[in-house]
Amino acid sequence: MYDLLFQHVLRRIPAEPIHGVAFGAIRGVAGSSLVGPRLSSVLTAPDPVLRTRVFGVDFPNPLGLAAGFDKDARGPVALGNLGFGFVEIGTVTARPQPGNPKPRLFRLPADKALVNRMGFNNSGADAVAAHLATLPERRPVLGINIGKSKAATPDEAVDDYRYSARALGRFADYVVVNVSSPNTPGLRDMQQVSVLEPLLDAVRDELVSAVPGRTVPLLVKITTDLAGEDVDAVADMSVRLGLDGVVATNTTVSREGLRTPRVEVDALGAGGVSGLPLREAAQAVVGTLRAKLGPERTIISVGGIFTGEDAYQRITAGASLVQSYTGFIYGGATWPKKVNQELAVLLHRNRHRSVAAAVGTT
Repeated sequence: MYDLLFQHVLRRIPAEPIHGVAFGAIRGVAGSSLVGPRLSSVLTAPDPVLRTRVFGVDFPNPLGLAAGFDKDARGPVALGNLGFGFVEIGTVTARPQPGNPKPRLFRLPADKALVNRMGFNNSGADAVAAHLATLPERRPVLGINIGKSKAATPDEAVDDYRYSARALGRFADYVVVNVSSPNTPGLRDMQQVSVLEPLLDAVRDELVSAVPGRTVPLLVKITTDLAGEDVDAVADMSVRLGLDGVVATNTTVSREGLRTPRVEVDALGAGGVSGLPLREAAQAVVGTLRAKLGPERTIISVGGIFTGEDAYQRITAGASLVQSYTGFIYGGATWPKKVNQELAVLLHRNRHRSVAAAVGTT
């Protein structure tokens, strides 16, 4: 039913406006105190094999919603009721910002992909903190993804990230430092270890002081566009600093291998590609990272997750958790349950007693 609706109606409406309408509907229905719990009982895959514990946090299943969908923490409870095991909000910046000019979000249906140049549009760390403060105790596991304000100069970048960590850390089950979006000028330059290491040290120090008595797991998000030696360098740095893990990967600026005619893609302009075209590259990065990071540190794999088989392949390659955004856009509200059910079948079929037991087994 959703496939028909997408094919004949939704794809004909500009992507960003329909996202706003759809998210509003999700919040209104799945987020209501009356319907939400009932919906959760239907859409949450209950198989115990899906439960997992990662960096000291209990996850009902390993499938999360990636950053970018709920930038301002307006609907994490509703999204959890759809069956996601965790929700990563953001990217949040210290200062509120409108993002890049519209239009800035486009579909590539032939590729099951999106192109976006949103530019970290969000209401800022203080406003997002105010939203988080109103969440009920019963909420999904929350990751908070923080990025650099566009107006912050390179010399101000560390303090900019520290501000967000200070404002938001107490609400987070884990924090992700995003240095890999292609849509903020100069941001990807911060993936250089010489720049990234002092930044991560500063954010961790801020989290320690902002959240006394609790250690907030800290991860860094990288792009699939990094060269192999740079992925190795980030992995080595993560071990050296004692980071809790790596989120891999962000969108790609590459346009290679797309089915959509090149003239149509070029007409959309700049931006990062997400979705199915990232599947193979993201899978390869997981394998590289696991070999370098060892079993102690977490990999959250994102990019091209559309099916339970995709999730299973990432987990057996070394990811403890997986995320999707574009798969959810193309799959609809019942998609998380479908993926979790498929994943549970594969775990049982291959005699894994838990998600954790399957991590890194290939």
